[in-house]
Amino acid sequence: MKRRLLNSTLAVVLVTVALFSVPLALVEKRSIEGAAQDSVRTEALHLLGVVENRYAAREPIDPAALTGLNDKGSERYATISIPGHEPITLGSPPRGGNPVTATETGPHGETVVVQESREPVDASVLRMLLLLVGVAALTIAAAMALALWQAKRITRPLLDLAETAERLGSGDPRPRQRRYGMAELDRVGEVLDQSAERIGRMLTAERRLAADASHQLRTPLTALSMRLEEIVETDDLGTVKEEAAIALGQVERLTDVVQRLLTNSRESRNTSAVAFDVDEVIKQQAEEWRPALRRYGRKLYLEGPPGLWAVGTPGAVAQVIAALVENSLMHGDGSVTLRTRVRDTKVVIEVQDEGAGVPDELGARVFERAVSGHNSTGIGLAVARDLAEADGGRLELLSQRPPVFALFLAGHSDD
Repeated sequence: MKRRLLNSTLAVVLVTVALFSVPLALVEKRSIEGAAQDSVRTEALHLLGVVENRYAAREPIDPAALTGLNDKGSERYATISIPGHEPITLGSPPRGGNPVTATETGPHGETVVVQESREPVDASVLRMLLLLVGVAALTIAAAMALALWQAKRITRPLLDLAETAERLGSGDPRPRQRRYGMAELDRVGEVLDQSAERIGRMLTAERRLAADASHQLRTPLTALSMRLEEIVETDDLGTVKEEAAIALGQVERLTDVVQRLLTNSRESRNTSAVAFDVDEVIKQQAEEWRPALRRYGRKLYLEGPPGLWAVGTPGAVAQVIAALVENSLMHGDGSVTLRTRVRDTKVVIEVQDEGAGVPDELGARVFERAVSGHNSTGIGLAVARDLAEADGGRLELLSQRPPVFALFLAGHSDD
């Protein structure tokens, strides 16, 4: 591109210089030649006037009488012809051919011819041409320097924009916020920065979805695996049917988890909240988590008044409770208590264990992503809070010691 800009600028400058210099040279050449011709003609008229005056006064007309009248002295050559007299010559014949010549004739037949060498005229024309060539060369040089600077000024931003586009294509979506003082290029840079921000948000959302899916699917798959193991280990047909029915329910909830994750990745607010029986969700989660807690010698207790109804999405509420129970299983100790109660117009579901509690340094940040005190992913509680808020509720840490997490949902009467 730089070469094209230089070539196009050079072509434009050459055409401009040619269109300007050639006519100017012709005009100047004619002006110099005209000035020389006028000077010689003026000299001829002057000599003719002197001759006529002397002729009218009957004074002698000879070389001695006319000596000194030739302004240019020996540089010009004059020939005076008078009827009845010998021709009179002044000066020396000019060198070279094609001299500048002027001829004037008086009323009495006298003729004056003045000649001047063309060498001074040619020298003046040559100096004029050299001056024009010098000016043209300086003009071309200045134009090329300006074109080179302009080409660098344009190509550098283009190369920088190409590098930015390449970085976007290679997976680096950081906006560079570079501007170049040219509206068109600044517009391209602005669009690339906006695209980088959008790509960054998309990549963040995709990574977050992958992390959430990995974390949220792990718990249902673990519970399902336990059920299948119990089916394999028992020979009782009734137990097999019971465990299979529970496993099918877990598969349905697993499907709901996947759908929930996809929905939350596209929508920031859930619009499918309904009134549901809190006891059913609590019972279902207790059945899922008792085998896992039993393996570690821990128990699960249910407390609270029966018959509570809340507004929300049962699948989302189940996922939040599962995340809290799993958190107690991984980071807590002793028995786990699922407690329900009513506070004002809210239905509160609490999860408590008998562990050491939440460290002081994590108390205010326990719901942040990648924050964990035991080298875990730090995703579970963050996803749980997102699910609760998307469902119209809220998730809080009520107590650090003992650790008590509470899910607040809008209450609903079953009347």
